Amino acid sequence: MTTATDSLSTDHSRAVADGSHTHGAGPSPEASRASRPTSFDVADFPVPNGREEEWRFSPVDRLAPLFAGSTEGVLDGHGVLTTVVEAPEVKVEIVDRDDARLGKAGQPGDRTSAVAWASFPRATVVTIPKEAVASEVTSIRIEGVEGTIVPSATHLLVHAEAFSQAVVVIDHIGHASLTETVEVVADEGSHLTVVSVHDWADGSVHATSHRLRIGRDATVKHIAVTLGGDVVRITPDAEFVGEGASVKMLGLYFADAGQHQEQRLFVDHAVPNCVSRVAYKGALQGEGAHTVWVGDVLIRAAAEGTDTYELNRNLVLSDGARADSVPNLEIETGLIAGAGHASATGRFDDEQLFYLRARGIPEPDARRLVVRGFFAELIHEIGVPSVEERLIGAIERELEKSMSVLDSTAVEGSEVGATTERA
Repeated sequence: MTTATDSLSTDHSRAVADGSHTHGAGPSPEASRASRPTSFDVADFPVPNGREEEWRFSPVDRLAPLFAGSTEGVLDGHGVLTTVVEAPEVKVEIVDRDDARLGKAGQPGDRTSAVAWASFPRATVVTIPKEAVASEVTSIRIEGVEGTIVPSATHLLVHAEAFSQAVVVIDHIGHASLTETVEVVADEGSHLTVVSVHDWADGSVHATSHRLRIGRDATVKHIAVTLGGDVVRITPDAEFVGEGASVKMLGLYFADAGQHQEQRLFVDHAVPNCVSRVAYKGALQGEGAHTVWVGDVLIRAAAEGTDTYELNRNLVLSDGARADSVPNLEIETGLIAGAGHASATGRFDDEQLFYLRARGIPEPDARRLVVRGFFAELIHEIGVPSVEERLIGAIERELEKSMSVLDSTAVEGSEVGATTERA
């Protein structure tokens, strides 16, 4: 096992904690993902004002440092350190930005991703050679550098060559203001799992564009986990370029007071006989906690035999939290195997709580069991034991926060009751 290190510059449905739920109109033809621009040129994307479709849920004022206001839209600064510990079968390189392998997984689709492309001086390239089977997980750590947080950019390419197999875990930790590109290229017959964990310290702002290019008979599992940071915005795009391919996109997020966590996915079925499955689950607690999930699936006219399904579930644990969930499905051919989506946001299931409490389980423990059960199936689908154990621990810590909030609320309520009785 070796280590490489480099310092890089860097509404369809809405539900809130009171249980209200509204439905908006479907997307207009102009909003189709097929017609939205992509470009490597920052100038092709005006600085967002928050009224654009792709930014309407985002806190653009908090993301502003990553928009790069200059004409060129280039960020300065070396705000993060990238460290890679690769499996023996895997090759890691630090390359200049003009390396011919970069940019093959697609073009940026918004302002921050274009700025990321324009700004990185060097990139990290992780290659799983043809027919290689990685015996260990390849770990990539992107860590905020201590001191002043300066807006920075990083670029990572994970390339699984034909018939290879590997698991790559990307960790984001420390304090940072970062816009990032992650390219994932899966060649014919490869099996690749990519896990991206966003566990930033308080005060961090992160926008990351994941672009997946999936070849014939390749299988990709893409997992996004969001726990920390003030603002985290993830935009995974998956494009099928060969028949018989499949992608499973999983996500887990847990937002606390004041946090904004946004997941915007796009699955492009451009060729026949491919399968996609999307499942994202999130929990929210605390005043101002806000999560956004937008899932776009496009089945083009040529993509006969497509089989796709996307799911989003949100669990609101306290007042003052808000979850926006918008599934979109565009179908340009009727010759498909199946297509569907589902989205739901709600509080604890009162019947579940009653059932558990009726069997002598105290309410705090009952609530923990409900949340654990909410996330359990998704966690077990990850298939990487070290990541699964870490997520279970993180959820336990978040639940401790939620229980402390409930306990303090109960104490305040009892004090108010006692005061009223004395009066």
